[in-house]
This record gives sequence, C-alpha cells and structure tokens, in this order.
Amino acid sequence: MRLEYFEPWSWKQFQQHFALRRLPGVEQLTADSYCRSFRLGERSGWLRLRPLVGALQLELSPSARDLAPQLLPRIRRMFDLDSDPATIARHLGQDPLLQELLARYPGLRLPVAFDPFEQGVRTIIGQQVTVKAAVTIAGRLVERLGEPLAEAEPDGPQQLFPTPQAIADDLLPGIGMPGKRVDTLRRFAQAVADGSLELNLTGGVEALVDRLCALPGIGRWTAEYIALRAFGQPDAFPTADLGLLKSPLWGPDGISARALASRAEQWRPWRAYAAVYLWQSYAEES
Repeated sequence: MRLEYFEPWSWKQFQQHFALRRLPGVEQLTADSYCRSFRLGERSGWLRLRPLVGALQLELSPSARDLAPQLLPRIRRMFDLDSDPATIARHLGQDPLLQELLARYPGLRLPVAFDPFEQGVRTIIGQQVTVKAAVTIAGRLVERLGEPLAEAEPDGPQQLFPTPQAIADDLLPGIGMPGKRVDTLRRFAQAVADGSLELNLTGGVEALVDRLCALPGIGRWTAEYIALRAFGQPDAFPTADLGLLKSPLWGPDGISARALASRAEQWRPWRAYAAVYLWQSYAEES
C-alpha cells in the first residue's frame, strides 16, 4: 500500500527519532525501513514501512492484511502524514525566534506512538532518566513479559509489547527503576487493564491530562508528554520539559517554565510542532 503525504516530509527525521528510541524485540530499524510488531484487540502481527518518492510503502504480515482499515489511520497518525507543514510553518513563523528553526529544519513532523498504552509505559519509565536508559529498562520489560510474535520473520521483530495486565501483575524486581516509579507504572497498567483509566481523547486533551494526573506518581509533564506522543495532539505542550527549556534558541541560560508557557501562547494551536523544532535544535546542540 502506498501512503501519500503533503511535502515536505523527511524520512531522516523519523529515522533519527526511532534510532534513539528503538525498542529491541518490538521494533526493527534499517537505513530505509521501519518495522514493528503490534497488537490490535485479540489480533497481532507486524507492519513495515519504507520511504518512496512522495509516499511511504506499507507492508503488513500476511494474517493481518484484513486489518488494514483499522491500522491505516493509526499508521498515518504515527508518521504524521496528514498534517500540512506549510500551514503550520506560516503560523509558527510569525514568531521571529522560530523563523531560523523553520528555515533550518523545513517541514518537521510530529512522530506519534503506535499504541497509547505502550507510550504511557515508556513515558513513566523515562521520568528523570535519559532516553537511552529508558530504552534499556523498557527492553528488560519486553524480555520479561513480552509474548512471542506469531509470523515473526528471522530479521524482524520477535516479540509483542507486554499487556497492561502482565505489567500490573509483575512486581518487576531488578527492572532498574526506583520502587516508587515501579509502583506508578504498575498502578497505571492496572488502571488501563481494569478500565478505570481510559486512554482516549473523549472530553478533550485536558480531560485526558486530568485523568492521568489523578494517578499517584504521574505529574503534569508526564501527562502532557503522553498526550503529545501517544495521540499526536497538535497543541499539547509539556512546558516543564528539559529539552524545551534548554533549547539553544533561548541562549546559554535557557528559559523558565513560566516564561516558556507565556511565549508558547502565540504558537497555539500548533504548540506541539513548536516543541518538535525546539527538541530538534536541543538534540543537535547536545
């Protein structure tokens, strides 16, 4: 299947994004392809994407091809194929400070997770640790609780990400996280498993953020980051994120969370895309 998009769209941006965050066993990345396992209800399989000129080529595992109608919207959101970069750039470019970033990185998109629960787990794991450390811990979780993937190819993903109930039921000894964060992760997983926490945008982004923040151990940054990365909300903005506060755009001293929140008001309704540009500049300078 050929998935088209509005130009510009950069495979390099997504390749760099996944290279930093690739979860062994679940995701596979090469110079010209991305492949991952997935679970959709009681079904599972794998999906693979390759860049073409003006489009992505999608391949699904044989037994999952009938799931294409349900998978396509999630994959298009995952690779942000439906946004119009020209419209976003025109709006963000009204801020003189962002003009240089827009010129330097034309058409940046918002990479989004395939599965909101998986992103929630990875965000909680990533509290106060580096991305590399978070990937290592998430990899241990997959090794311990992930299920074998049917139809796995020898050079492709071999495991499925653990279910909410599997994480909730395991005490996770030796996983590499402080006890309080383990408790937070297991409470989050149990709430998703028993349905008391709904990971959707019913009621809007703020309602989701409030539901997440009601769980002990989940603060505003975690909730806002999940809204941004798990659902691709174009105006989600984790104001207290270190990468946003330390972007070279603000000079050597950075910016305060209060000042950033004020500045970001003029970026609505595209604050998440402004965050992508700030993260990109921070990553290149780090």
